[in-house]
Amino acid sequence: MKGTGSASRTGAPPPSFPSASDRIIMPADICTEEEIHQMVHSFYARIREDEVLGPIFNDHIDDWPAHLVKLEDFWSSLLRRTGRFMGQPMPKHVALPHLTAEMFERWLALFADNLKDNPNQRMAAQANAMAGRIAQRLWLGYQMGNFPDRKATPLP
Repeated sequence: MKGTGSASRTGAPPPSFPSASDRIIMPADICTEEEIHQMVHSFYARIREDEVLGPIFNDHIDDWPAHLVKLEDFWSSLLRRTGRFMGQPMPKHVALPHLTAEMFERWLALFADNLKDNPNQRMAAQANAMAGRIAQRLWLGYQMGNFPDRKATPLP
């Protein structure tokens, strides 16, 4: 539709969070807020300790408790369709220096490992699928934002 501002100068739609398909895949009862809380807190405790990703996150997040609340809102919006998250993660991620595809792959591997023994495997499977799409969008957006003259390559 002309004049909506929904497409970039190249005609491609801008990355968005959460996507419409992410909001409608599963019913809101896939998990509880407590399960989201546990997933977010256990995962980011591991991230903070990770030798590669920990320094990046710890150097750029000044208030971990507030950030974890934002992440809970994000995952609640995706998994339970609560609509609580209203942020724009892309600009914050694009602004980070020296990210690599390997870092995004490491994030995904840690995320999957964090959920492998989760008692709610329905939520774990959906969260893993969503995480893969999110990482892909962030990686492609990162490349387009930082290297506009190069062709963006997807994660493997």
